[in-house]
Amino acid sequence: HVQLVESGGGSVQAGGSLRLSCTASGIVATDMAWYRQAPGNECELVSSVSRDGTTFYADSVKGRFTISQDNAKNMVFLQMSSLRPEDSAWYYCAADRVRWSTFEPVGNGQCYSPFRSWGQGTQVTVS
Repeated sequence: HVQLVESGGGSVQAGGSLRLSCTASGIVATDMAWYRQAPGNECELVSSVSRDGTTFYADSVKGRFTISQDNAKNMVFLQMSSLRPEDSAWYYCAADRVRWSTFEPVGNGQCYSPFRSWGQGTQVTVS
């Protein structure tokens, strides 16, 4: 079965940087993404990368976050710079994109997403 494991979260001061990592097993050559959810906020697609390398960034993170992947290791990364308090959230790695979106159970909430496989999340706190 598909397993996604995130790492790299933590606490940082505003203006600082963090690098999130996600290792996927049980699946290869898949579109991957990072979502985030903060208490009281809707789940948000932060960034995604397709198998052909096409990337997407939410407007709120453009110019500050960079997504990359290591296909040989089945990993995806999210380099986050110039962090702001509003970036504080649980960050979730997602994989296995299909054509339509549904409400997926993620963490203690849900995400409306076309991705079907999710990690347990890693918490980012920016103060």
